[in-house]
Amino acid sequence: MLDIADFVHGATPEKITENQERLKENQRRRGAPVEAIDEIIALFKVAREGEKINKVQKEIGKKKKNKEDAADLIAEKTELEKQKKDADAAATEKELLRDRKLASIGNYVHEDVPTSQDEADNAILSTWAPEWFKEEKPAYCLSHDDVLHRLDGFDQKRGTKIFGHRGYCLVNYGLLLNLALVNYGLEFLFGKKYTLNQPPYFMLKQFMAKTAQLEQFDEELYKVTENEDKASERYLIATSEQPLSALHSGEWLQDSDLPIKYAGYSTCYRKEAGSHGKEVMGIFRVHQFEKIEQFVMTKPEDSWDAFKDMMKNSEEFYQSLGLPYRVVDIVSGALNNAASRKNDLEAWFPSQGKYKELVSCSNCTDYQTRALEIRYRQKKDLADEKESGTDENKKIYVHALNATLCATERTLCCILENYQTETGIIVPEVLRKYIPGQPKEILYTKELVEKSSADKSKTKAKQNSAPKKGNVTEGMRNLKV
Repeated sequence: MLDIADFVHGATPEKITENQERLKENQRRRGAPVEAIDEIIALFKVAREGEKINKVQKEIGKKKKNKEDAADLIAEKTELEKQKKDADAAATEKELLRDRKLASIGNYVHEDVPTSQDEADNAILSTWAPEWFKEEKPAYCLSHDDVLHRLDGFDQKRGTKIFGHRGYCLVNYGLLLNLALVNYGLEFLFGKKYTLNQPPYFMLKQFMAKTAQLEQFDEELYKVTENEDKASERYLIATSEQPLSALHSGEWLQDSDLPIKYAGYSTCYRKEAGSHGKEVMGIFRVHQFEKIEQFVMTKPEDSWDAFKDMMKNSEEFYQSLGLPYRVVDIVSGALNNAASRKNDLEAWFPSQGKYKELVSCSNCTDYQTRALEIRYRQKKDLADEKESGTDENKKIYVHALNATLCATERTLCCILENYQTETGIIVPEVLRKYIPGQPKEILYTKELVEKSSADKSKTKAKQNSAPKKGNVTEGMRNLKV
């Protein structure tokens, strides 16, 4: 959450106004209601009667000390005390409302983020591809689920039977390829001096509420209940970022502890309530998947350098897999509340002829750590000491950043489409050592699933136009990364 001081404090009245206008402009960029800022300010200004009484009591003390008549103030104090009980209850209620509204206000959007409410305006920052790549939809290309079926790599029918919509089982080489991505991803980040961490897959509600947005509880998170005790409510994690962000909650870190870099590995669980009808075939968008996440905490002055480093890691990882991609800067209106800026890495899916998201990297600055109370002490400089009248250390909230390295099922989809041949798939060189027998190629063992008559005619037309030997196939066979 943001600092409440930004709404009502400032060295001068002009500074307070400047802060409030900045908050309103931030709301406009996010496409969020501007009036929410005024509502929070109004709620903050509802003073407790107890504070008024304390002020009057001080004035009474001054007058008595100077032997002045304080009868009028004493009468005022008596009246205020009569009102205090009801006023305190009202003020407490308003403070709770204020804090709920405060939690709904998004982080400050970085100045370089494109201002728009339409993701079509996402800015393309860079692209990368192997030499053989052409950005066009091939005349004949199987979708990842068809490739996976022909490899006998997954069982969607039985997975759906026992789980329901979007259920699946990874089997044989489908499972081995997925585990190869897990092992390669962990080894990759371990080599970058990240601390490997497999956190709990459940979180208590009190911690989840400080790291997840309210909408996520309805659209994304699975609730697990044991009994009627609210304190024991738990949620399945949607990403290891959630438990990793809460690991140091309530802690005072040392200056020398930073940066802290975690490589989180977990199974992730998402309801995907807002994606009905999207990506229903295969394993691109599912309720359960594995993911390796970068989570970093830094000093405020270092967080934007860390942001670049984390994206660089993700780019290096996908270059090593030989997957064509582009990096995009996400528009202000599509940022979640915590993110000040978000870059996505979108990889090429030839069966659809378009780029699709594999990586999201966000700098959340101190938005999460303020709610979780993760901070460190820094020695005040001379100017700070003079202003505060003390030489105590300054409290500073650390900055928190997160970035996908590899959502393995989704990355597997991309590999299957880009590395397919007429007879099977080429195994990316960096993954071979993690698969029994270290195969260079995995051959098809099954034919395509029987489809409807309409689908059959489409498939036949594609097969008639299929090349016997394609440049892409030869390019993948000879690819060195």
